[in-house]
Amino acid sequence: MTEPREPVVIGALLPADAARCAELDAVLFAGENPWSAAIFEREMANPDGYFVSARRAGMLIGYGGIVRLGSTGFTGVSFYEVRNIGVDPAHQGHGIGRRLLDELLNFAAGGTVYLEVRYDNEAAIALYRDVGFDQVGLRPGYYNGVDALTMRREPRTGIQT
Repeated sequence: MTEPREPVVIGALLPADAARCAELDAVLFAGENPWSAAIFEREMANPDGYFVSARRAGMLIGYGGIVRLGSTGFTGVSFYEVRNIGVDPAHQGHGIGRRLLDELLNFAAGGTVYLEVRYDNEAAIALYRDVGFDQVGLRPGYYNGVDALTMRREPRTGIQT
């Protein structure tokens, strides 16, 4: 009989996590200009950003970030961009990415949220559609020759599951 896994805890992503994030990014986005520790540190320092972590037994196994880009002058609706979401491959397929995304969307409740995803990342696209994102554009060759879908989620209040 196997021992039960420790629960996954969603919390703040800290500057001290930057090196581990860069390690995961290098695995998850190999060949696609993964973020360095310095980029993670710079992004986390953005006062308009919100970055979260997923930890199991204290170990960082996932991360996500969203940044407020601005708002419309007429309606005051804020615009956000999901900057990244990543889950250690050994921990994928257990809803951790969904939990991270839900946390980011809760932060952006009431705003319009944009993101980009590789056109062949079927699992991520299905997740994004499941929470209300629609494709609004295509960026040919965006990921080192691979197309990216631009997706948008219109304003909502709270998490819609």
